[in-house]
Amino acid sequence: MTEDKTKEEINRAVLVGLSAHCLTAEENATEHTLEELEDLLETAGGACAGMVLQNRDAPDPRTFIGEGKLAEVRELVVNGGADMVIFDNNLSPSQQRVLSEELKVQVLDRSALILDIFAQRARTREGRLQVALAQYQYLLPRLTGMWGHLVRQTASGGKSPIGTRGPGETQLETDRRHIRRKIAKLKEELENVRRVRGVQRERRIKNEVPVVAIVGYTNAGKSTLLNKLTGADIPANNRLFDTLDTTTRTLEISEACTVLISDTVGFISKLPHHLVEAFKATLEELSFADLLLHVIDASNPEWREQAAVVEKLIQELGAAETPRIDVFNKSDRYTGDIVPHGADIVSISAKTGQGLDKLCAMIGERLDTGARRVTIHLPYEQAGALETLYQEAKVERVEYAGTIQVTAVCTPILLGRLKAYIVEGWTPPKEFWED
Repeated sequence: MTEDKTKEEINRAVLVGLSAHCLTAEENATEHTLEELEDLLETAGGACAGMVLQNRDAPDPRTFIGEGKLAEVRELVVNGGADMVIFDNNLSPSQQRVLSEELKVQVLDRSALILDIFAQRARTREGRLQVALAQYQYLLPRLTGMWGHLVRQTASGGKSPIGTRGPGETQLETDRRHIRRKIAKLKEELENVRRVRGVQRERRIKNEVPVVAIVGYTNAGKSTLLNKLTGADIPANNRLFDTLDTTTRTLEISEACTVLISDTVGFISKLPHHLVEAFKATLEELSFADLLLHVIDASNPEWREQAAVVEKLIQELGAAETPRIDVFNKSDRYTGDIVPHGADIVSISAKTGQGLDKLCAMIGERLDTGARRVTIHLPYEQAGALETLYQEAKVERVEYAGTIQVTAVCTPILLGRLKAYIVEGWTPPKEFWED
């Protein structure tokens, strides 16, 4: 493939944002959100052909940005050789239709662009199910514009062209029913995913394996951190939404403390609500985690705003009460005067490994379940307890001599049940009357 052909295939887009007094801070566009939109466009494989930020008291009901600004955007499209226009704000279906007709190119909003990126990146069946559900939910209210050019069917006997008289159902209604059936089917399949996760979660709880979930703004360095901690091989590139499918790995904090640590999809401002809903099958793990690691890009001047976005979504997902550690990543590139610090704060560099020892120590302090590595001498008449150890403990070695000699990492419950046979590694705590 030649370089010229590659250039021709790249979509060029004019980026447009509106800041209006009547819109909330989250709904408004700013220079920063437009820069982030440009990053999203590059992530999707496109290039920016121009950028427009409009200030108005209120959005224009028809064109969103007003006729004057619309003419400016049209000129940028022509001069920049753009084949699409992408709005940083969410557009209504009617506004999207009008703008496409006026500008003669495809018009998308931020939600549609994010959905396109998710569709490119989803790898697992679960991820694809979630993306498909979000896309259908986004498409459903926009069908009117897609079918507006078609002749509608009328009730039997009415006046309409030959071949269009029928039972009274329009093509639009037929498509709506089809998409609603698709949405119902996808929700059912995702519910099955939840049930499987529920069984896995019950098994972890039974075995008392603590769960750590890594959350954070997109491109904050979550995958790099998981790779560094566990030796995982998750792709960790400097681009938005590089990880969509949840990855879980085992992390041994100490000889007696092993945890499961999960990477999650990155959050972003103005994340489409139905996308959050669709990904709840994955993100619900947050509300069942024993500890959250909120990874924050310390090198980003907007880190406070990004952290607030993540905080809001954590609350929406029902994980506000879950203990957490704020992990300020990329601290080797931090430009502030005072490095963030506190009881539940740690500064690290996932790339260089700086601060990871302290992070692991903090995780261990919060998740120490009281498990201990012990040596147990079981009489042969108690051999049945060995099966219990295999099911509920981490058995490391078994030798058969005068007794069954077992080395295992046991939970406090097992330690209490088998205390009569423990010869090394743990001493039963004294009762208050034994002092």
